[in-house]
Order: sequence, then structure tokens, then C-alpha cells
Amino acid sequence: MNRAGKTLLVLALVAVVGMAFRVSWNALRDIARAIGADPTASMLYPFVVDGLMALALIATLVLTGDNRRFALRVLATYTAASLVLNYVHGLVPSLHGQSVDWGQLADWDPANWALVLLATSLPVGAIYFGSDLVAKVLHHRPDTTTDDQKSTQIEINRSMSDLQESTPEPVTTVAAPEALPAPVVVDVPEPVEPVEPTPALASVAAESTRPRGATGRVPDAARTRRPTRTPDQLLTETRELTADWSDRELTAESIRKGVRTSAEKARGLRDTLRAERAAVQNAAGVPA
Repeated sequence: MNRAGKTLLVLALVAVVGMAFRVSWNALRDIARAIGADPTASMLYPFVVDGLMALALIATLVLTGDNRRFALRVLATYTAASLVLNYVHGLVPSLHGQSVDWGQLADWDPANWALVLLATSLPVGAIYFGSDLVAKVLHHRPDTTTDDQKSTQIEINRSMSDLQESTPEPVTTVAAPEALPAPVVVDVPEPVEPVEPTPALASVAAESTRPRGATGRVPDAARTRRPTRTPDQLLTETRELTADWSDRELTAESIRKGVRTSAEKARGLRDTLRAERAAVQNAAGVPA
């Protein structure tokens, strides 16, 4: 509803309340005179009852929560009290001509006592409840959050809840393991005949008491590349190494260590060199 419509609605409400107040004026004024009020007090009495009803209505529009429910109860109580007094005024014609006895609102005494108590307690109640309602209205702090802000906050909360529920957990992909390098086949040399240690080597071994740590396999990239020798090159190198060796020194173990080859090749080189020397000795006529 636009502002003009709201203004017209408020003006219509004020007009209806003003006319209703004028209709209730005579009844409440006559009731006030019947319970002993002077002319001035009887003219102000309708403002006490119906005025507090208007105040409670305004407080109902301003307050919220428990305070609003309290204002509604005050409005309902004073509306019912005004209705009862107007009803009594309509049932007792003598109230209209001011010929009723002082304090006599009903022929039945219990009803009369109740009506007099109600009429006399309304001004006191107006002081208490009116002060309380005004204090609640003055201390009321309205919620400054507009409807648009509330709806925006609700949408944000919903979006966050949907995001938390719908977001899947990240899937960690495991890379396929790389292919392992092919195993390197290493020629295992044949067992070497044990050599009796000399006294010097035995003493050195006895002095060395620190154990050697286990070493792992040396990577291929860290190994020293040895040139591949042909059988002829290996034989020539062996000949040059053993040229001044005696037949007793010409053993497979000595050749293996000298040219750094396998035991099998060392035995072949030993046999070849021994055959060459035997052929040379036979040709020279030297007994073997």
C-alpha cells in the first residue's frame, strides 16, 4: 500500500474512534456522577477509560513480543470495562436523568458492589497501565533491519547451506607408478681360492676393529665406464704385464688382479701364456 492509502486509512480510523468516543461519552459521564464524581471529574472520566484504550492501541502498533501482548491485554481489559459500563447505563434509565441514588448502579447489592468497584478502579488502573505502556514505548528499540536485508541474509544462509551440502569432496588422483628399470645382470665371479694371509696382513686385520657399514648398490650413473677389451687386446695387455714374470708367478689369480678381469678369462690367459712359453722353450731346445 502506498503512502496516500496509508494516510487515508489512519484518518478513517481516527474518525471512527472519535465518533465512538462521542457515543460513549454520555454513558461514562453519567456513571462517574453516580459514583460521586463532581462535574469536572465526570467530564474527564471518559478520557480516562477510552483514552487509555487509544493509548494501548498505539502501543500495540509500536511494541513487539511480550510487550505487545501486554498492550493487547490492557486494550482488551479496558474495552470490556467500557462495554460493561455502557451496558449498565443502557439498563438503568434513571442514570440518564441523574435521579439515581449516589453509588447505586444495580438493584442487586453484589452486582452493585462489583460495578462500583469496576467504575472506581478504572482511573487508578489507567494511571498504572498508562505509565507502564508509555515507559515500554520510550524504551523500545525498533529493529533497524529492513525486509530486504532480512531476505538477502536468508538467501545467503540458504546458499551457504546448499554449498556445504552439494560440494563434493576433492578426489585425489594417484599417478600411475612409473615402470621400474630392468634389473641389471651382474656377472658373479667364481670363488677364488683362499690365500693364506701373511703376518703383515694378519696384524693389520687384527688392528682394524671397526666394523664396516653395509653399502648399497652403486647406481649405474656413478659407476666408472670401463672400455670393453677384445680378447686380442686383453692377451696383449697380459703379455706386457707378465713379460718379466717367472713361470711360478704366472698364475690365474695374479693375472686376474693385474689386468682386472674375471677368473675364467684369467685362467684362459694363463693357459695361453704357458703354452706360448712352452712352445718357445721347445723351439729353443730348452728342456721344460
